[in-house]
Amino acid sequence: MVLEIKNLTFGYTKDRLLYKNFSLSVKRGEIVAITGASGSGKSTLLDLIMRDLKPHSGEIKVQKATQIFQDPYSSFHPSYTIKEQIEEVATLHDKYYYLKSLNLKEELLFQKPHKLSGGELQRCSILRSILQKPDLLLADEPTSALDNVSALEVMKLLVKFLDRVGILLITHDLDLASWCSDRVIELD
Repeated sequence: MVLEIKNLTFGYTKDRLLYKNFSLSVKRGEIVAITGASGSGKSTLLDLIMRDLKPHSGEIKVQKATQIFQDPYSSFHPSYTIKEQIEEVATLHDKYYYLKSLNLKEELLFQKPHKLSGGELQRCSILRSILQKPDLLLADEPTSALDNVSALEVMKLLVKFLDRVGILLITHDLDLASWCSDRVIELD
């Protein structure tokens, strides 16, 4: 298992719990989608997994995890090139394989984020995450800022990496979740 959550209980207030005895596991090669309305706790779950929040009770065991954020423009600093920002967290020695897999030209690495399209920048975000050699990819609405064609392309690219990682996908898109996921968990 790359992620195992047992009996998680958490809420921002004591009288409104987002999670009560919630359990979940993700293994390498699997995509598990979490869906639900705004405010149901989807992004909060990622914060708990990344230890940005502390659960009231329960256990979260996670192997090395990286995150792909909903808005690629806010996940990159505007003043630095993509290459500089990737090199802050990962090495680029496997870059040619991944650039080809993600349908990215090497020249894009030398650009600043505002020079790229949303789809290109989201693929650079995936590149940055994959180059960190994670066991678990946390994908928080990775296609919501993209048009339908780019969104499908991004999800097809993520599926390519399932031999290396497990993916926890947060999405509002039930069709997308059904299409690519092994399991879909809907939060109330």
